[in-house]
Amino acid sequence: MRCTIRTFGVGAALTACALAGVAGTAKAAPAESTTLYAPSALVLTVGHGDNPDYAPVERAATLRCSPAPAGDHPNPRAACAELRHVNGDLGTLVDTAPGRICTKIWDPVVTTMSGVWEGRRVSFTHTFPNSCVMEGATGHIFAI
Repeated sequence: MRCTIRTFGVGAALTACALAGVAGTAKAAPAESTTLYAPSALVLTVGHGDNPDYAPVERAATLRCSPAPAGDHPNPRAACAELRHVNGDLGTLVDTAPGRICTKIWDPVVTTMSGVWEGRRVSFTHTFPNSCVMEGATGHIFAI
């Protein structure tokens, strides 16, 4: 808008120019989270093979743990509880299978978990000697 003094009086011209400047200014709203919970959304896979890079994925599931357990995981509530117990760090579960007796048959199972756990990126890949050892170590997490 071009303001001229001839069209308006001096006071009216200054007011019109000032108002035109204010009306045309927009301020960006600060970025805010739409939830009170840090995101926890994961993709879990299970497959058979020795090498995680080449093992075909046989089963996959999505798991969301906050604000409430959900996803296409068969038991999201139990899986989320087990993940919360280890704060999303599946590396602490790898060598634990208390009281579980498994055969020594070599039938490797590859598991992967990737996504976000409580706002931080996570990635986990592990090859278990067989499904019995995997189930003993990871409980409901990879029971997909």
